[in-house]
Amino acid sequence: MESSLPLTATSSSKSERRSKSKNSQRTSKTSLLMAFLSCLAWLYVAGRLWQDAENRMLLSNLLRKNSLQRPKVLTVDDKLMVLGCKDMERRIVEAEMELTLAKSQGYLKSQVQQSGSSSGKKMLAVIGVYSGFGSRLRRNSFRGSMTSKGDTLQKLEERGIIVRFVIGRSPNRGDSLDHNIDEENHVTKDFLILDGHEEAQEELPKKAKFFFSKAVQTWDAEFYVKVDDNIDLNFDALIELLQSRRGQDGAYIGCMKSGEVVAEEGKLWYEPEWWKFGDQKSYFRHAAGAMFILSKNLARYIDINSVSLKAYAHEDVSVGSWMMGIQATYIDDSRLCCSYSGQDKVCSLA
Repeated sequence: MESSLPLTATSSSKSERRSKSKNSQRTSKTSLLMAFLSCLAWLYVAGRLWQDAENRMLLSNLLRKNSLQRPKVLTVDDKLMVLGCKDMERRIVEAEMELTLAKSQGYLKSQVQQSGSSSGKKMLAVIGVYSGFGSRLRRNSFRGSMTSKGDTLQKLEERGIIVRFVIGRSPNRGDSLDHNIDEENHVTKDFLILDGHEEAQEELPKKAKFFFSKAVQTWDAEFYVKVDDNIDLNFDALIELLQSRRGQDGAYIGCMKSGEVVAEEGKLWYEPEWWKFGDQKSYFRHAAGAMFILSKNLARYIDINSVSLKAYAHEDVSVGSWMMGIQATYIDDSRLCCSYSGQDKVCSLA
């Protein structure tokens, strides 16, 4: 019994030491974890403080730069410099306005094809003889009249005159109407075919835009003349008239007239937009449609602005409206006045 007591005491002391060792290990792990978390918290706080310091430095630099860029009191020289810049800006605006005006009046360099003239020289005039699909007899009569007077296309070209029958295309492209014109042109070689224009009576006002645009792009001439195909034209008298007006920019030459605007639908010469011409229902002054002449810069004006030009029910009224907006010189020449004699027109120039 006495020998068993020391063994019991020894075993209890061992168990106490083991429990203390476990407790100390747990305390050590907890301390390490707390220390690690403390380090992370310190690093976070230090990073924020460093970032705040950089932000404060950046704001300080921006404030310093802004303070250096504050407007100073302008001296007399500074004010004169500002006024000089404003004056220069005003001159630039004025120059741009003058350039726009010059473009609107047709003073614009463009590529002019000379392929239509065998000589390649500048011509006196391009004469466009308006014709239609059913007007072959009129064209033959016009050609016969030229030949009887000794005027052929070649001789007229030598005198500076280009003559072409002006016609569009059929609404049914490539049909017999187009085919007949192509065959006739293959033989006579005296057509100016407007591929983009549909030949129809109601489309006649638009024909002027296509004619003047294509003519001024194809030939370099001083004048561009529109003539109906039922006029017996006196080329000698016309050439004399044109030569007397040579070098005159902005020339709009014709038999100037006005007249009543027909507002009743179904009547001859009905104008669908009659209400635009005022309570008096009278057209503005314009050249009568049988024959009129435009100088080169006016024809160029039509070419440049053809997309935006308004066309009315009648061709001569449409062209007259285009001339009203620019600095055109209206020349009323009674020799270009025509009257009807049956199906033909009799003009003083003929």
